[in-house]
Amino acid sequence: MELSRREVLGTGVAAVSAAVFSSTAGEAQAQKPAAARTRPANEPFGYCLNTSTIRGNKLDIVGVVTAASKAGFHAIEPWIMELDAYTSGGGSLKDLGKRIADAGLTVEDAIAFNSFLEDDDTRRAAALEKLKADMDKVAQIGGKRIAAPPGSPKVTVSLDNAAKYYREALEMGEKTGVQPLLELWGTHPLLGPLSHGVYVTVAAGRPDASLLLDVFHLYKSGTAFTALKQINGASLHVMHLNDYPQAADPAALNDGNRIYPGDGVAPLRQILRDLRDNGFRGYLSLELFNKEYWARSADENLKTAMEKIRATVRAAMA
Repeated sequence: MELSRREVLGTGVAAVSAAVFSSTAGEAQAQKPAAARTRPANEPFGYCLNTSTIRGNKLDIVGVVTAASKAGFHAIEPWIMELDAYTSGGGSLKDLGKRIADAGLTVEDAIAFNSFLEDDDTRRAAALEKLKADMDKVAQIGGKRIAAPPGSPKVTVSLDNAAKYYREALEMGEKTGVQPLLELWGTHPLLGPLSHGVYVTVAAGRPDASLLLDVFHLYKSGTAFTALKQINGASLHVMHLNDYPQAADPAALNDGNRIYPGDGVAPLRQILRDLRDNGFRGYLSLELFNKEYWARSADENLKTAMEKIRATVRAAMA
């Protein structure tokens, strides 16, 4: 369980802010594209799968799409490295986009790593070129957004400069048709606390500025979840959903400790109700890195996950 996002990467790989369908009708509804589905009042969010959740099963991206669709997810959130692996094997991203759409899924976001929040002009320019190339990959599979994380904690910039650089990324995204979401990482000194993320998105001065939030990262940052009441949920598009166990010291938890929603102590009822009340109607993207879950089949993992997600949401909406 000792696994972090940074370790996964190292191995090579706006203003803001249960049950799987078992009946024939439910299965048909699950296969419809997101735009064609009507969400019930007790499930006002879309359900998205961050592909890290079943990474341990070592499926290729086509296998992941099949598993996500079978489990009843509405969308996927792939990692750029998975798209690169697919094309390295001779696959076409446009063909992959068709496979995803044919499976009744959309691509609501994609996970990328870059270092555009950098004061050095040369390194920032190179990072933006990489981000542009990754945006193009996402666009080819019909994706709408891409994660824009803070990068190395060793590289620090001011919040005002971060807003300036994020604005540059947004301007580039407007041209490519793929919106960068400013991602917050728990203990990152610059973009960990929600307050810092809100400052940067507001100071960026663009209506398409938007945060990519994560239950686990908000907890690790020390942000009070009641702060979500200050967020305009309508300007959020994706929220990483997960839970965490009781811990005397939050610093002792790492990404591998993320667990299914409802199995931990995160105040998910409060979080989901506040998001709903603030206008959030985007996607809850399940992002886990739990090796115990990876020991199960992808189908078993995702069936359990969907049951717990839907049960958690329904209980929160009651």
